[in-house]
Amino acid sequence: MRTVTYSMGVSLDGYIVGPDGGFDFTTPDEEVFRSAIDEIRTIGVHLLGRRLYETMLYWETADQEPSIGEADREWTALWKPLPKVVFSHSLTAVRGSNTRLASGSLLQEIERLRAEPAEGDIAIGGAALAEEAAALGLIDEYRVRVHPVLVGGGRPFFPRHQRRTDLELVGSHVFGSGVVTSRYRVRR
Repeated sequence: MRTVTYSMGVSLDGYIVGPDGGFDFTTPDEEVFRSAIDEIRTIGVHLLGRRLYETMLYWETADQEPSIGEADREWTALWKPLPKVVFSHSLTAVRGSNTRLASGSLLQEIERLRAEPAEGDIAIGGAALAEEAAALGLIDEYRVRVHPVLVGGGRPFFPRHQRRTDLELVGSHVFGSGVVTSRYRVRR
């Protein structure tokens, strides 16, 4: 069965965006970006909320910029063909290669994707979508990139639901920049 993962950059105090809505503190250096490129290679489909979808639209045309770097070009080459499913109450259409609006609930989409013979993880992108997935018990693995900064508030990485979730550390790495990645599997 395909694994459902939730992966994002986060401040040391637990936020994916700061109180001003900014997330520039998660901008990766080359080493961290290389790790993200390696991670996206393991993804078979990416589920996105509207805000993250709109942010990631940049990558649909980034390779048309003459000054784009090699790592950005590599990321774009992996991102564009990746199947993407957007969950939104306000959008009636989406743009981008291999992108579609969700036709069912998050639970229905994940059940359908898990039943398909496809390969690769099912990635959850966006805190609101991850919060819903966590409340439904759908997340199998959390992948956290902790950046060495305290932002003092904002949108938390971990959902604030009313149940305990036991985790098992399955891997971690410290980058030269002080960013620490950790992978935690949900204990069932």
